[in-house]
Amino acid sequence: MNDRDVKSPAPQDVKRQQPEDLDALLEEIRACDICRRRPQGAALPHAPRPVLQVSPTARLLIAGQAPGTRVHASGRPFTDPSGDRLRAWLGIGPEIFYDARRIAIVPMGLCFPGQNERGADLPPRPECAPAWRTRIMAALPNIALILAIGQYAQRWHLGPLCRRTLTETVRHWREGLTLAPPVIPMPHPSWRNNAWLKRNPFFEAEVLPFVRERVHALLEL
Repeated sequence: MNDRDVKSPAPQDVKRQQPEDLDALLEEIRACDICRRRPQGAALPHAPRPVLQVSPTARLLIAGQAPGTRVHASGRPFTDPSGDRLRAWLGIGPEIFYDARRIAIVPMGLCFPGQNERGADLPPRPECAPAWRTRIMAALPNIALILAIGQYAQRWHLGPLCRRTLTETVRHWREGLTLAPPVIPMPHPSWRNNAWLKRNPFFEAEVLPFVRERVHALLEL
């Protein structure tokens, strides 16, 4: 999936809404089938299985793209090599990463979108974020930092601060610190991005130390 091909959706309304009951919202999400019943384009080729981790006490939000095949099978976010790298980037282990009281993990598309003819994951389903994301964000009133991983999450959470390409957005990462809550754009931790990391050493030299320090301070590690 090429981030440069992403079309920008309407920016998210960043105003905080009155939190709704999270358990009731999760029940609705788990029963969702709009990508099969009212799809935009081809319907989801398999049964929906939303994968997210949320709690009203969470302070950190990891906003990703969509579950892959391994996460679809496990039903748990980032149970794959990308998750191993992301946890290494943040300097935390699974016991903290999967503590929903501290960390919320909500991809832009809650279900695995399937793969194209080349075996690459498809983009997040277009129906998903407009249907659920504003409501989920309203049910997470204590989020104090958002890590926007990939251009889909960046376009939603950064709005007009998002640049033409992911590289430009990440290079101007400090602009997102002016938002409330602050948003830090990051590339996807997929091993397919090894070449991007080599071409852009500023990310590991400049951005990651800041992210790690901020995350550890936020989670009181």
